[in-house]
Amino acid sequence: MATANTNLSYYDKDTIPNGSDFSFGIVVSEWNPKITGGLLKGAKDTLIENGVKEENIHIHWLPGTFELPLGAQTLFENTDVDGQIAIGSVIQGETKHFDFVCDAVTQGLTDVNLTYNKPVVFCVLTDNNMQQAIDRSGGKHGNKGIECAIAAIKMVDFQRRLRE
Repeated sequence: MATANTNLSYYDKDTIPNGSDFSFGIVVSEWNPKITGGLLKGAKDTLIENGVKEENIHIHWLPGTFELPLGAQTLFENTDVDGQIAIGSVIQGETKHFDFVCDAVTQGLTDVNLTYNKPVVFCVLTDNNMQQAIDRSGGKHGNKGIECAIAAIKMVDFQRRLRE
């Protein structure tokens, strides 16, 4: 397991760009709300901790993880956010539904990244069971939302620096 010996909440605060001039959209799945709510809290708190103004964080709840790519696309089409974090949780069940949702969301978010040339950070947990999701959304492995917020800040900064 990739996160077995990793704390998803750790980052070196001295290496993170100041996000005071950045704006972010966060699209969040309503499905598995205990998990996605934990991820959202980690992401939002981390953005604010690194200078992003609360009024520059635009949160939108969507019915499920499958809807995240369309939500991200719609947000880019109708706002001027610099980047996004797509938050979802898909837990393996007894059917192939897990595989179809995971594949579609991964490809869909990749397409939105490349179509709009703006970062959409993949904060979608794809776990085998609920305990793994709990462990990665604020539990013993930390919070993937924190890791994704840092990635979003770094990607927006990266693009801005190269465009200057």
